[in-house]
Amino acid sequence: MFLRALCGERFSFVSCASNPLADSCRSCDDSNVKTLIAALALLLSVPGIAKVCPRDQPKTEAALIELEHTWADALSHKDADTVACLVADEFEDADVDGSLRTRSQMLAHIPQRKPWTNRLSEMHAHLYGDFGFVRGLNEVLDPAGKIAARVRFTDIFTYRDGRWQALAGHETLVGEASP
Repeated sequence: MFLRALCGERFSFVSCASNPLADSCRSCDDSNVKTLIAALALLLSVPGIAKVCPRDQPKTEAALIELEHTWADALSHKDADTVACLVADEFEDADVDGSLRTRSQMLAHIPQRKPWTNRLSEMHAHLYGDFGFVRGLNEVLDPAGKIAARVRFTDIFTYRDGRWQALAGHETLVGEASP
């Protein structure tokens, strides 16, 4: 249908490739072919780019704890797509230095993160209907496995569209490892 609308009834890639003067090519000029190829490439690439966020997550404290581990792992792997599924559009974060970051600012920073990993402990989740929060401790490890920082965090979630989404986060630097 799209081919007919763009190039007319008689369009054929085979005819145009083998005989540029054929009647089947007269209804479709080069700019329309380029537009068609670009549109098809875009349509075919969208499913590979768009991350399908999980649905039907349980409303349990264990689900929130698992979500925190998924988030920490995604940050360690610089996986902004996974983190984007975990945070609501209106998400804001108070970072360890006291600065506020929006969802888009936080997601844009992920690819520039240092190659460190996160090790979560002291995790406690609490539920109140469609809202919940998690408190925990994140030990940030450098590539050699040495603790570079300890960060106490609190993340606030809402249950919406069949999944948990973070609304806000707050981080406090507890202390750095001694040399």
